[in-house]
Amino acid sequence: MNPHATLRAGLLFGVALALTLPSTARSQDAGQPGEWLGRYTSARSLGLGGAFVANANDPLGVLWNPAGLSFMDQNEVRFENAQLFEETSINAFGFAVPGSHWPSLGVSVVSLGSGGFQRTNEMNDNLGTFREGETAYLLSASKSLSPRFALGVNLKLVQQTLESYNGGGFGIDAGGLFHVTPNLGFGLALQNVGGPSITLRDVSETYPTAVRGGASLAVLDGRGLMALELDHVKGLGATVRGGVEYWIQPGIGLRMGYDGDGGSGGFSYRFRPQYQIDYAAADHPLGLTQRLGLSVRFGGFFANSDAEPAVFSPTGEHAVTRITLAARTKADPTTWNLDVVDKSDAVVRRFGGQGQPPSHLQWDGKDETGLPLPDGTYRYSLVVHDAAGRIVQGPVRTVEISTTGPQGEVPLVPLSDAGAHR
Repeated sequence: MNPHATLRAGLLFGVALALTLPSTARSQDAGQPGEWLGRYTSARSLGLGGAFVANANDPLGVLWNPAGLSFMDQNEVRFENAQLFEETSINAFGFAVPGSHWPSLGVSVVSLGSGGFQRTNEMNDNLGTFREGETAYLLSASKSLSPRFALGVNLKLVQQTLESYNGGGFGIDAGGLFHVTPNLGFGLALQNVGGPSITLRDVSETYPTAVRGGASLAVLDGRGLMALELDHVKGLGATVRGGVEYWIQPGIGLRMGYDGDGGSGGFSYRFRPQYQIDYAAADHPLGLTQRLGLSVRFGGFFANSDAEPAVFSPTGEHAVTRITLAARTKADPTTWNLDVVDKSDAVVRRFGGQGQPPSHLQWDGKDETGLPLPDGTYRYSLVVHDAAGRIVQGPVRTVEISTTGPQGEVPLVPLSDAGAHR
């Protein structure tokens, strides 16, 4: 391959990455080794402006902070696709299993593929096209030293292919995550410790060391999240990121973010507690870049409640609703509670007890004083505390009281038949 063609392609590819993966420092450099991975954002994190180091509680969160695995509750599989410019795309896969006595573990793969770059010689003759590709494989582990503090590490292998050349190298990431309170957390991560260093031809290129630090604050009883992050990459300087998240309904969440270079936004749709779709887009001079993610949660540690029937009438055929309860905690459960909340966010009925929650409970549509509640929709959620101080909260569900309209069938007897029985 002609050296001039290689240089030209490298510059074009670096510029494309610098434009598609925003940073205040992109004007300083056409692209450093590993910049594509260091600036990678998932659909969820892009909606927060890339501020994810103090949260990082999904399988691909290890790219920000591997300690976030310890704050996951359920096993999770996540798939991601990012469509960038010039036919460049990034695909990602992550799988994580949270632990209790044993460390939490994760495995993830992130792969970048370019479109076709034109290859030329010194006379600028067209010699066809070639492609560039890079793939990172990460094995992650995290251990909780207390319910509020965890440390994590990534061991990663990165491979790069350019025309007929290819190379690979190993690197390490380390991170910590500390929850000052259940709602306020601080995260710190150090990336690319001792590599990877990749040699495609004669020159070895080493990924620059990066430091991420930030904070996250859950608000509005967990329905809202505010995140702030400061990233510093050796040779590129610092980038400030921030974003907010708000779940307007149990299954619909909205996000807005800013990274010092442009705005971003996105949303999530959770069509069952275990299935979630995430989408995000970011504004750039060349147009929009988009992310799409799909996650599936199962097993692990959870709390769940489900009312049957979901619509009942205390004065009708279905006078009570049966709420099924199920929970699994990292340590032995100590207490549990389930609050029934009206449309004004006032708790109208409270259930609770010690230890493991029972298999079910019944609600007759009355408040704490025994008075019947008005017709309407009410929310409820199971919350379980364990012996280590952790809190597992189940999804918020709804149940409806409806006493209007017919509650049953009244048989009609024809007059002729009625007279026959006199």
